[in-house]
Amino acid sequence: MESGAYDVAIIGGGIIGLSTAMQLRRRHPGWRVAVLEKEEELAAHQTGHNSGVIHSGIYYRPGSHKARFCVDGVRSLLQFCDENEIEYQQCGKVIVATDESELGRLDDLFQRGVANGVEGLEMIGPERLKEVEPHVVGIRALLAPTTGIIDYRKVASAYAMRFQEAGGDIFLGARLRGIKRSTGSLALDTTSGTLETRHLINCAGLYADRVAEMMGENTGIRIIPFRGEYYTLTPESRHLVNGLIYPVPDPRFPFLGVHYTRNIHGEVEAGPNAVLALKREGYRKSDVDLAESWGTFTYPGFWKMSMKHWRTGIGEIHRSYSKRVFVNDLRRLLPEIQAQDLVPGGSGVRAQAVSSSGAVLDDFSIIQGREAVHVLNAPSPGATSSIAIGEHIADLAAEAFGAPD
Repeated sequence: MESGAYDVAIIGGGIIGLSTAMQLRRRHPGWRVAVLEKEEELAAHQTGHNSGVIHSGIYYRPGSHKARFCVDGVRSLLQFCDENEIEYQQCGKVIVATDESELGRLDDLFQRGVANGVEGLEMIGPERLKEVEPHVVGIRALLAPTTGIIDYRKVASAYAMRFQEAGGDIFLGARLRGIKRSTGSLALDTTSGTLETRHLINCAGLYADRVAEMMGENTGIRIIPFRGEYYTLTPESRHLVNGLIYPVPDPRFPFLGVHYTRNIHGEVEAGPNAVLALKREGYRKSDVDLAESWGTFTYPGFWKMSMKHWRTGIGEIHRSYSKRVFVNDLRRLLPEIQAQDLVPGGSGVRAQAVSSSGAVLDDFSIIQGREAVHVLNAPSPGATSSIAIGEHIADLAAEAFGAPD
């Protein structure tokens, strides 16, 4: 690791950190910027385990960061992909109501999407639904034709390349162990050595709260990891799904429910469920970190959240250990699906910020500290919105940090 001082060090080499780095070098070429990633490769965690959906902006409350960043971010993302020859497909998505109790919520989603400026939205009946997704059964659906699929690892890699071409530095295998302040600078103690920087941007994802604590911030939140587990349709069954098929979400719960996602590589994922992970990077049921689990179970906000959603939580655990239950839930949208059509797939871990009162943070949370900007909550559509979020963080940094010495 180089010993020279940097103007800004970004903690985290995921898609948000790399987009931010790219934007900083574009907007402030006089700043010396470094990205520190604890793994030996970029985009190893939330970005690398992303399902690859390019969200259109339907679900999000008008005026929220999610709504604004997503709609603006889609345009910027697709333009970037066109300029950098990154493959994507706008295969479209249907959100399907299977009984009349869901029709009001479906109409609310349509109104939200229109308010957010999502293009091409269409409410369709059973006949039109059969044209779009012949094997799906529903009484009405919301068609979002601009929703797409992509490989976000490739996007993150392109951000990194543009950042390095502009003179930025990336250090891999540099796990942050501590931060010491001295006059006008921060000494970042990492597993690859010490790096001096005037300012810090925290894009650490699953460990964003820990990095904020190292900086002395009292954020009032803690990251609670939730593992999403998927099945994959067998090659013989992939014809059952043309694009993306989602249920109508229940606003009382923080997750969207199991759905079908065709990815850019032609595979079809079914899921996910959402179960508490016993390790922040716990991609398998057997992954346990006692210290991290203790941190979750001793956090008052976790228990307050659990009291609100305990029935849902039990159902998710049941589905995690029972393929029969998982298949039954999937059949609500696709009655033809059989257990033999599904094989175990991948998983991801969502870094869900939870307040001390037990509230699940629904929107992006990005705060300014004394010498830092902290991205404390960047769930879906974080990858879709990555360029817009990077631009926002770069603006915050310019406001907070001022011109370099």
